[in-house]
Amino acid sequence: MAEAQDEVVCEPRRRLDYRVQREVLDELCVEDMAEKTQSTNQLVEKLKDSVRCSGPRLKSCFFSCVPVLSWLPRYPLRQNAIGDLISGISVGIMHLPQGMAYALLAAVPPVFGLYSSFYPILLYFIFGTSKHISVGTYAVMSVMIGSTTERLAPDSDFMVWDNVSNSSIVDFISRDAERVKVAAAVTFMSGVFQLLLGLVQFGFVVTYLSEPLVRGYTTGAAIHVIVSQLKYTFGISPQRYSGPFALVYTVLEVCSLLPDTNIGTLVVSIVSIVGLIIAKELSTLVARKLPVPIPVELIAVILATVISWQVDLSLNYKVEVTPAPVFPKASLFGQVIGDAFALAVVGYGIAISLGRTFALKYGYKVDSNQELIALGLSNAVGGMFQCFAISCSMSRSMVQVSTGGKTQVAGALSAVVILVILLWIGSLFEQLPKAVLAAIIYVNLHGMMKQFGDIKTLWNSNRVDMLVWVMTLILTVLFNPDLGLAASIALSILTVIFRTQLPKYSLLGQVPGTDIYRPIEDYNQVKEIPELVIFRSSATLYFANAEMYADALAEKSGVDIAKLLSHRKKLESKRKRKEKKEAKKAKKQAMKEMTERESESDDSVKEQVVFTIEAETKPGPILPRAIILELSACNFLDTVGVKTLSNIRKDHGEVGVQVLLAGCQSCVVESLEKGGFFSEKVTKAILFTSVHDAVLYCNADRQEEDMKATQL
Repeated sequence: MAEAQDEVVCEPRRRLDYRVQREVLDELCVEDMAEKTQSTNQLVEKLKDSVRCSGPRLKSCFFSCVPVLSWLPRYPLRQNAIGDLISGISVGIMHLPQGMAYALLAAVPPVFGLYSSFYPILLYFIFGTSKHISVGTYAVMSVMIGSTTERLAPDSDFMVWDNVSNSSIVDFISRDAERVKVAAAVTFMSGVFQLLLGLVQFGFVVTYLSEPLVRGYTTGAAIHVIVSQLKYTFGISPQRYSGPFALVYTVLEVCSLLPDTNIGTLVVSIVSIVGLIIAKELSTLVARKLPVPIPVELIAVILATVISWQVDLSLNYKVEVTPAPVFPKASLFGQVIGDAFALAVVGYGIAISLGRTFALKYGYKVDSNQELIALGLSNAVGGMFQCFAISCSMSRSMVQVSTGGKTQVAGALSAVVILVILLWIGSLFEQLPKAVLAAIIYVNLHGMMKQFGDIKTLWNSNRVDMLVWVMTLILTVLFNPDLGLAASIALSILTVIFRTQLPKYSLLGQVPGTDIYRPIEDYNQVKEIPELVIFRSSATLYFANAEMYADALAEKSGVDIAKLLSHRKKLESKRKRKEKKEAKKAKKQAMKEMTERESESDDSVKEQVVFTIEAETKPGPILPRAIILELSACNFLDTVGVKTLSNIRKDHGEVGVQVLLAGCQSCVVESLEKGGFFSEKVTKAILFTSVHDAVLYCNADRQEEDMKATQL
């Protein structure tokens, strides 16, 4: 095996000659050659452009706001109709069990999960821009709504006295009616937030939700989901906890109530979970041979409903079944603002991430701001129809794509399937045990549980991202999902600050025979340029790291300005004392001996002393002739950064070390101009396009000095 590996010959790389012959260019030369234009007020120009209106522009704006009008008239019926039809039916069938199951997470009657799978989908069909995502109920969104509804409408607020049992029981009808109001209110407010963010072009807000943060958050939320369903699995009624460590208290409460487990409910749960897992595995094995996937969840729902109806589980085994639907009014907007904003951000982040993934794969563009508007309308209008907040589901989206879905028409057809279920066969599922819905939730969350494998992957690739993932999971588990999200975003922003505040500082050397410069500590064949220091930071220079930048430069270059200036002051003071002492001595000598020989001797002594002292004030051999600051990593400079560069140039100039800047972007040059870095003595001639230009300039300058010294 080793011999075979030794015989492997790497394919030779293609080498191309690269020769450029030009003069050494500083910033002044570049501006002259490129004919730099006069800078204008870009903000004023953008404002003027934004208020301009024309016929074509108005038409384009209208079609961008209502995308369905632009693509539906050109819909290729022959190519897409069959695929969208099959996909719509398949996804619509998936909406039934998932909508009912995720309604449990939202703490509302299951039928409202079907409403949430109908109205919002139709609105997204009109206003959305992604062709492949399947919007509707989503586990993470549902559990966030559930935490809100259970907080504002707990069971304890709806206890009534039962004369039959002589004990207090929960008025489920009144409780569910109030919870539907809360869910609709928080959904409506989240839609309003998304609409406002979309109208002000605030789609970039999703950039604060990095992939490790989203995956860690969804994993933590999945744990909340699992714990919330334990009461349905064991048939117990644990007390509800809120605030920090609520999940821990809930788990302890469930453990304490395990002796009171309802055996019938537990059996239904175990049978359902095992059956769903086996059926899904078999469906996966034969998926390639079938035109559409097997609706395992729907089959499980139908079987469980039939069995529950035949054996009357709710009567014989006291298995809780879904209550009748209730249609309350939407209210309570003022009490759910914080929860609504968290829902708006999380729902949009998940939808746009998945939408961009499919758009990149299939070669079209997703408008991030229009997606905000589409989701906002879906949630705002859906809240008026007693729906709860929606996003998109990975599992349904994958089914929509795999079954041939090409456009948003597939989503609209899935809504039609839900409408048929609501109008004609929805009442048949009233006897469905909640334990079966909990089992569906458990099995659907297995994908999120697999995300624990991200820890190993991120450990090998990027440990800062791994820290974000783990801390997001911990914060989401320990706190409520909304507070966990806020804390996780704050942590993610802090990591960005720390990365820029604690960058890597390097000294660069030249790759022999090239104009390429690399960090000396990372390459063996990179050579330092004699008498030059080339310093680079891996992050931009601003107020948070300006002081560390100057300290790192002093450490790497070996030029301690403070120490050199202090030493220089001491030498100056010593020189003055010696001059005074020698002056007094010379005066006394002149008074004693008025001869010409004594006068000449006195002058000789002065010249010798002055020469010796001046020689001591010159920089020693460890000082470089010039320092080149490589600033290609800087994408902006604040006032502190400009002041730091100015102080570095000034301080090093006082000890005879020239400071040059290389690789500056145009925005950095503009910041230097506005920050007062340049003057009559300091011009753009110290700015160079590349490090190599600066090195050649310094070497040419040294050669001129050597030639002058030789001539003298």
